[in-house]
Amino acid sequence: MPEPSRHRVELEPIGRRVDIAPGRTLLDAAQEAGIDLTAICGGAGTCGRCRVRALEGLLNEPTAAERLALSFQELASGFRLACQAVPLGNVRVDIPAESLATAQRLQLEGQVEEIELRPAVVPLDVHMAPATLNDLTADWRRVLKAANLPHLRPSWPVLTGLSEILRAEGWSVRLAIRHEEVVAILPAGTTLLGLAVDLGTTKLAAYLVDLESGRTLGRAGAPNPQIAYGEDVVSRIAYANREEQGRALLQERVVEALNGLIESLCQEAGALPEQIVEASVVGNTAMHHLFAGLPVRQLGMSPYVPAVSDPLEIPARELGLRVNRGAYVYLPPNIAGYVGADHVAMLVATGMHQDGRTRLALDIGTNTEISLAVGGRLLSCSCASGPAFEGAHIHDGMRAAPGAIERVQLIGDEVRLQTVGHAPPVGICGSGILDAVAELRRAGILNERGAFQLERRGVRRRDGQVEFVLVPAARAGGGREIVVTRADVNEIQLAKAAIRAGIEVLLAEAGVRAEALEEVIVAGAFGTYLDLRSALAIGMFPPLPLSRFRQVGNAAGAGARQLLLSVGLRQAAVEVAHRVEYIELTTHPRFTPEFVQAMYLR
Repeated sequence: MPEPSRHRVELEPIGRRVDIAPGRTLLDAAQEAGIDLTAICGGAGTCGRCRVRALEGLLNEPTAAERLALSFQELASGFRLACQAVPLGNVRVDIPAESLATAQRLQLEGQVEEIELRPAVVPLDVHMAPATLNDLTADWRRVLKAANLPHLRPSWPVLTGLSEILRAEGWSVRLAIRHEEVVAILPAGTTLLGLAVDLGTTKLAAYLVDLESGRTLGRAGAPNPQIAYGEDVVSRIAYANREEQGRALLQERVVEALNGLIESLCQEAGALPEQIVEASVVGNTAMHHLFAGLPVRQLGMSPYVPAVSDPLEIPARELGLRVNRGAYVYLPPNIAGYVGADHVAMLVATGMHQDGRTRLALDIGTNTEISLAVGGRLLSCSCASGPAFEGAHIHDGMRAAPGAIERVQLIGDEVRLQTVGHAPPVGICGSGILDAVAELRRAGILNERGAFQLERRGVRRRDGQVEFVLVPAARAGGGREIVVTRADVNEIQLAKAAIRAGIEVLLAEAGVRAEALEEVIVAGAFGTYLDLRSALAIGMFPPLPLSRFRQVGNAAGAGARQLLLSVGLRQAAVEVAHRVEYIELTTHPRFTPEFVQAMYLR
């Protein structure tokens, strides 16, 4: 039974139960139960993505925000927004699959350049004679003598376990040496491992790496649990500043998720977390700051300045990572408030900093970073392309989870679809909505301004808005039709216009034309799955031959692995960050006119 003056909330079909105080919302209940609902707006009631259905019990009357986000039929059927619905007693609710911020497809692979193996931590096996009454040399001095490296210094965790492991291992051990510090002592012959992490706004990717061979032993991904507190970095910064202990909570949630990935990676590889003696973590500036426990208030207001742009090396134990207690976490430098260490890692991984070719690189996501290499210069900008590419702000949008429409083709009056996992369609993800808009434009159902032609088959006006029926209710997995609305088209127009305008501003700053681009590198999870022909058809990229485009997958994750394995590349990352000429789009005179032109679907 729930405690007096508390309400019990049963969350189906997960089967979780949680007791909450009066006045708390269903979103609060889900978060307390460890269930991540999609809360794009950070619980403000404006995105409509945290839909749940009341099964039993009483809730407060629907709020004004809910009456805007949900139709009369949905409200009558018991649908509510979790961030607005407040239990008035014990309740039971159902969470639709599309409202869960979990189980989406994750992009872990990334194309990498070959590198010279020079990890920050190296092994040294030592054997020493045991202590006796005739030899009372202290244990640490005995280690120094056996290593023949008198300048080595021990980390505190090493000293606290030193005497025990020397005797347990018969005085033969392996030292993990980082510069002149011994960060770990392990049984002789133990393989030293490293952890590389791409800390994405929506997804986490982790890699277990053999530091001695450079081989990747395992890879794992998970949704970033911070999604439950805001879909984009702006919402999360606002949450961190608005809520008491908000910043600490966001840091705690992401570390918990990483520890889960560490555990599963080690189990699959037959290794122990104590073997992980170094980590490399990349992310945009906000994710970097939240992970490191740094202040983020200044990132949310002009002029959007990071607390630190230099590379950091933080003891892993201070961050709460369950790896070897002497391990360090390396974070590469940031470039600006919205261009972070993940973009630096991508530039390093793709070799953008090395040759003199004229190349463009984009890491496409909620926040898209763009860099142009030309004549020895590196110019970068960041554009708020919005979460539409993640399926957010789309009427029937969802993440790339099973049942999400990822490919659309119109052949005459027939709509052909491909879904993630080949499951019955329940919504549409980013690559699917991009395909849909491109196909609707190609078929003449949309004009270049993004307006529907009402006389065309499949187009209708409902509840004051014009939409195209992509999947009728009878064919949909959830029994609810899937549509593309005029507002959805506008979201894609805004997103692609921001990217195209950013590209054009960089080209103008460098004094080159798009035709001079020898290669366009498209990175990121969305960049991996988008159909380049669809992107070109609606004008997201300059009109170049497909042969000049290269989709490289999770290049930031690849860069994190390279930076884990090479101290030389860590220096290169610093040089890249210093070389970059950051262009602030919000104050650039060309951005607005370029953006307006790029809104056209052409």
